[in-house]
Amino acid sequence: MSAPAPKRLARRRRRRRIALVSLALTLGFGLVVLVQAWVPIGKAAQGARLERMKASPQWHGGEFENPQPLWNDAWGMVTEMFSASDYGRPAAAIPVVSGDAARFDQPPSTGLRVTWLGHSTLLVEIDGHRVLTDPIWGPRTAPLTWLGPERWYPPPIPLAELPTIDAVVISHDHYDHLDQPTIDRIKGWDTTFIAPLGVGAHLAYWGVPESQIVELDWWQQTRVGSLDIVCAPARHASGRQLFDQNATLWAGYAFVGPDHRVFFSGDTGLFPGMTEIGDKLGPFDLTMIEAGAYGQAWPDWHIGPEQAVRAHQMLRGQVMLPVHWGLFNLAYHGWTEPIERTLVAAEAAGVRVAAPRPGQSFEPEALGPGPVERWWPEVPWRSADEYPIVSTAVD
Repeated sequence: MSAPAPKRLARRRRRRRIALVSLALTLGFGLVVLVQAWVPIGKAAQGARLERMKASPQWHGGEFENPQPLWNDAWGMVTEMFSASDYGRPAAAIPVVSGDAARFDQPPSTGLRVTWLGHSTLLVEIDGHRVLTDPIWGPRTAPLTWLGPERWYPPPIPLAELPTIDAVVISHDHYDHLDQPTIDRIKGWDTTFIAPLGVGAHLAYWGVPESQIVELDWWQQTRVGSLDIVCAPARHASGRQLFDQNATLWAGYAFVGPDHRVFFSGDTGLFPGMTEIGDKLGPFDLTMIEAGAYGQAWPDWHIGPEQAVRAHQMLRGQVMLPVHWGLFNLAYHGWTEPIERTLVAAEAAGVRVAAPRPGQSFEPEALGPGPVERWWPEVPWRSADEYPIVSTAVD
């Protein structure tokens, strides 16, 4: 027997109220997220900046494109999460080398010194100049301070303790490379902000003076003192929200001084053009190449350890510094896997590798011939045979 009409009506009204409350809570939560993320998301290029982007040889059909398209396995991206490593983040504190500005009072004896601050943030002292790459001092790689991948340790050197920086170089606008909280704190620096086409719109929106922003296309360059900074091709993508994918350019950089040359890859998959970069801008005393945060379902986005060693050789590098690992959990492999595999591949290829602790400075020309210091723990990781990363469209 069905319930009396008044009871059925009361139940429908109760369900309706629950649905309306749920909808209101969902909309309210979405509004809070939107408000908090609005500024960190950044701003799209307009006017003369946009017209310059459209004139780029890399601009096609309303967005930037790679000469070799990015291949993705959509189903693999879903299924890989079920086989994620149990060692995706450190179980104990990482032995960070902390410091302050005084440690930089003495210039490098060789003229080239690099301090790895974790992930892709590096302080490069080259021929009397200081360059800071992809500075990340914020807590997460996301537009929100309470959601998204969280850093594993505080910045080894506080922003206020950095020496005077001649140039801040941005490789692309993904959150683990372009950090709005950091830019907000350094926007008043008397320095030059160098970025690929379109990224300057974000910087200007966040308060960096237009007069201090230099935007470059691939193969273009600018000069800071006697240091040439050349924007080099990379194989990657860009975007800070759903509707701005590939609306800005991505790049690597060559720092060419009177006596030294250094290459910074940014994020990239392997691509044939690395040989051209090496021929035109090398040989390099040091290559700083991303080696972590990779997956078989997206092999063209991130190069992986073995291909990073191959890229170092294509670039005509002398010493290789693997970066883009050891600070955030951005993939499904173990956190030590990138450096372990890089060392194996480098030994087989006869490549010299530097593996400093986060915050540790080193001079490539002063590296000893012995093995690197293994400051990370021994935990299980997959070899190249077990989990190969092979970019497409590369012979």
